[in-house]
Amino acid sequence: MKKVLLAALAAATLGIALPASAQNVAIVNGKPVPKARVDMLAMQLAKAGRPVPPEMQAQLRDEVIAREIFMQEAQKRGLDATDDFKAQIELARQTILIRELFADFQKKNPVTDADLKAEYDKFAQANGGKEYKARHILVEKEDEAKKILDDLKKGAKFEDIAKKASKDPGSGANGGDLDWAAPGSYVPEFSNAMVKLAKGQTTPAAVQTQFGWHIIRVDDIREAQVPKFEELRPQIAQQMQQMKLQQFQDGLRKNAKVE
Repeated sequence: MKKVLLAALAAATLGIALPASAQNVAIVNGKPVPKARVDMLAMQLAKAGRPVPPEMQAQLRDEVIAREIFMQEAQKRGLDATDDFKAQIELARQTILIRELFADFQKKNPVTDADLKAEYDKFAQANGGKEYKARHILVEKEDEAKKILDDLKKGAKFEDIAKKASKDPGSGANGGDLDWAAPGSYVPEFSNAMVKLAKGQTTPAAVQTQFGWHIIRVDDIREAQVPKFEELRPQIAQQMQQMKLQQFQDGLRKNAKVE
């Protein structure tokens, strides 16, 4: 064993090629199965997020040998000469080549830290400001809304009326609760009326939108809770990479001469 190891080391040092059998994992029906196939399969599995541990190498070898056995049988039956097989090979070739093109583009055009920070700053600016925890009661007619306002002035509970009368299926069952949201989350008529209210106030008159008539109450106001840069960094990076790739694809389509 020691002599074999020394011989291999000497061959590697002097650049001498080892026998072909050392580069193969097996010989199936007289045809060598190169070790490179095992390495390639392991690499593909690793790229897919399934790295092969050392103890699984034997299974990988068996898989490669089994593929060679099945491939030889398919060739013996002439299946590699059919039009269907040739068409599938061409589609597979195109898929692999396109994947390599996109991977090469992304490698040469990475998203920089400056790009990520600039995108985050735009997000933070758009989602900053105040958030409102509001409730509303939605009805179809203004007369209904006016009656509800009168009932509220007489001491009726907002939550109880919302559960009974609100046409908004999402919030009605929860007493009209809309949870925390920025003004931009609502249609302009609604948000314009809401931001004029202080904590605990209810709109003095019903507000009309495309959905009907709203009576709005603001339960609380706070500064928007914008996630920190490091929390959003992976999502921003993925989105920007996809955007860059899409622009690259669009550019290729635009500049291509299609007749």
